Amino acid sequence: MSTPKELRYSEEHEWVKVEGEKVRIGITDFAQHELGDIVFVELPEVGDEVSADEPFGSVESVKTVSELYAPVSGKIVEINEDLSDNPEFVNESPYEKAWMIVVEVSDSSELDKLMTAEQYEEMINE
Repeated sequence: MSTPKELRYSEEHEWVKVEGEKVRIGITDFAQHELGDIVFVELPEVGDEVSADEPFGSVESVKTVSELYAPVSGKIVEINEDLSDNPEFVNESPYEKAWMIVVEVSDSSELDKLMTAEQYEEMINE
């Protein structure tokens, strides 16, 4: 299972890639592995506001439907349109093709609360 070192991670198994004032968000390799084959991804609209630790969408697998939780607060400036036609990207490429949303962060101090790759690996291996 892969946990890229340059990303930050939430307790809800989302990854965050900082890109200046914005962050790109998706679910981790661990999360997609636990969920099984993803068959549907529901994402919000561009322009929607998200709040840290609040749901912003969901992923449906053959096993279950799981909420997606925003690791930071801000305004959605981009969504990954490819996931509506290709939800399997979440299983095939959780960190590259399957990013879900890009958020313009409203409070950058929230990034400090996210885990490093090492801390995330420790949490999932407990």
